[in-house]
Amino acid sequence: MKADLPKREPLLLDRWNNEGLYRLILDKSKDKAKFVLHDGPPYANGDIHIGHALNKILKDIIIKYKTMQGHHCAYVPGWDCHGLPVEHQLFKELGITKYQINQVEFRKKAYDYALSFVNKQKEQFSRLGVFGDWQNPYLTLEAGYEEGILNSLASLVKKGYVYRGLKTRELVF
Repeated sequence: MKADLPKREPLLLDRWNNEGLYRLILDKSKDKAKFVLHDGPPYANGDIHIGHALNKILKDIIIKYKTMQGHHCAYVPGWDCHGLPVEHQLFKELGITKYQINQVEFRKKAYDYALSFVNKQKEQFSRLGVFGDWQNPYLTLEAGYEEGILNSLASLVKKGYVYRGLKTRELVF
């Protein structure tokens, strides 16, 4: 008997998506005790690799297990769209250094670059059969997310936790 998995698996994933299986599971468990698994977001700077796959599949197994135990387990995927990993990869692809491009122009390119890999990685993670709210991820480049970070930083500054010095000082809570 021929399993023909390479052809059948995408059809199964499409059926799950078309039926809204993930949403049905969430609706069925909406009044149950919540189980939250905090998942650090991957950088949006390239295709997924075996480390990404292992990470997401193991966490998906935990979420599905806890769901079968009767918990409400929503998974909201997210991506880190800022920082050196994204910038470094973009500089490599452009074949330039930071001194060869205007900062504003580079930030625009980095924004577009990160979004392109969010979309690619989203498809790749979905292809692994990982259930999640793929249409509504959180992205660190969204204005509301950035505003939250700035507000948190401002709060830390006001409380005196951010300071300039040669070494750390003892903080009393």
